[in-house]
Amino acid sequence: MHERAFTVIEETDDWIVVDKPPFLLIHPKKPDGPKTLWDGLRGLLAFELANGGQVSIINRLDRETSGLVLVCKTAESARRFHTAMKRRAVEKEYLALVWGWPEREEFTVNAPMLRQGERLPTSIYLKRCVHPEGAEAVTRFRVEKRFEKETSAGNRFALVRVFPETGRTHQIRVHLAHVGHPVVGDKIYGPDERCYLEFIETGWTQSLEQRLLLPRHALHSTRLRLEPEGGQTLEWNAPLAPDLAAWIANG
Repeated sequence: MHERAFTVIEETDDWIVVDKPPFLLIHPKKPDGPKTLWDGLRGLLAFELANGGQVSIINRLDRETSGLVLVCKTAESARRFHTAMKRRAVEKEYLALVWGWPEREEFTVNAPMLRQGERLPTSIYLKRCVHPEGAEAVTRFRVEKRFEKETSAGNRFALVRVFPETGRTHQIRVHLAHVGHPVVGDKIYGPDERCYLEFIETGWTQSLEQRLLLPRHALHSTRLRLEPEGGQTLEWNAPLAPDLAAWIANG
């Protein structure tokens, strides 16, 4: 993959914001693995790195999740932005394509979460679930669009804007599945967790497409707003990823 597979949204001497496409890993998992966002950034920022700079990724997205990623070029900016994250002086918004039509236009899910294997059976180690003994997790949702589309797995769908107030692993996907509107294409929290196990074994197949509809979970990081101490408020936006926009348009 070419190092510029991603799109640069904005760049200064201290940081860069990029729009990550789906299926691009953030960090390498093994030396001979596929190219990652980190690899591409090191290529793009080679001059800065040669002069004492760094590549510090502030908000990480899953491989399948597309959208905005904030990256610091200096230790000082990384410190400031990490501190802002800890102070919760960061607002994040996502767009998600979900199965079904939520009952209300706006709703909040306040449901604690933990790794499912700690309390309940699952074949997937990284799977999370709602559980009263879990850590606090709160997400607000607003329906942006309801539409119908004839598919092999339902015909009612919605585009939902998501405002996570906490940052638990898989929080958005777990909360949407918890209220009966899982993210389209979600192999773990969608119609059956066995889809994930099947995908690991066989890769993407026509059988999986019939059940999941999309080859990736339909989640996109669309807005970041950050208030670093002693600095001006920063905000970035990215339009819905082309694959998701096309899926909605081709109804």
